[in-house]
Amino acid sequence: MFDLPPIEIETAVNPSATVIWLHGLGANGNDFVPVVPELGLPSSLAVRFVFPNAPHLPVTINGHYFMPAWYDILSMDNSGRQINGQQLQQSADYITSLIEREVTRGIPSERIVLAGFSQGGAVVYHVAARYPKPLAAVLGLSTYFPTAASVTFDATNKALPIEIHHGSQDTVVPEGLGLEAKKSFEDNGYTVTYRRYPMEHTVSPQQIQDIGRFLIKALAQP
Repeated sequence: MFDLPPIEIETAVNPSATVIWLHGLGANGNDFVPVVPELGLPSSLAVRFVFPNAPHLPVTINGHYFMPAWYDILSMDNSGRQINGQQLQQSADYITSLIEREVTRGIPSERIVLAGFSQGGAVVYHVAARYPKPLAAVLGLSTYFPTAASVTFDATNKALPIEIHHGSQDTVVPEGLGLEAKKSFEDNGYTVTYRRYPMEHTVSPQQIQDIGRFLIKALAQP
C-alpha cells in the first residue's frame, strides 16, 4: 500500500531528533520540504525530517479520483467528515512503524515530533493519542480529529506538548473542526496551545516562524 519511501532531510550530521511530517490530501512528501530551511533552526540542533508519502487511493468526495490520500473521505460538511476508518488505521500503523524505525536508528521516542497538515494531521492525532511510549511533541496544521470519539487515549503522552494551528478563513477544514480537536485533547487531560492565523487552507510565513520556535522548544536538550 505504501509504495513510495519517505523523503528525508537532515539539517546536520548525526541527527539527535526526528520530525515526521505528513502532507495533506492530494499532495506528496515533497510538500513541506521547502519549509525546512525557513524554520530558523539553530545549527546546533541536528534534526532528521521524514516526509512520508501517502498511497494513491480513490477518494469518494473527489469523484473517486485516485490521488495521494491517507484515507478515503466519504462525505464532508462543516460539522465533520465521514471517513474510511480502516484506511486511517492502516496509515496510522505505517506512521507508527516509521517512529519505531527512527528508534532503531538511535533516536529515542521522546525526541520524535509528529506533525501533519489537514488529512495528515488527522492521522498524527490518532497515532499520538494511542502511542504507548513518550513522544516529543505534536503539531496539527489546519486539521481535525475524526477518530476522537473512538480512539483509546494512552496515558503515556498526557504531558505531550500539542500545538494546533488553523486559519480563520479556512473553508476546506473549517476552524470549528480545529477547535473541536483542541477540546477533544483537553477533555482527555492534555494541554493544548492553539494559534489562529488570518489565512485559508495553507501555511503562512508567520506560521512557519512559529513552527520553528515550537520545534526548538520541543527538542531543546535538558
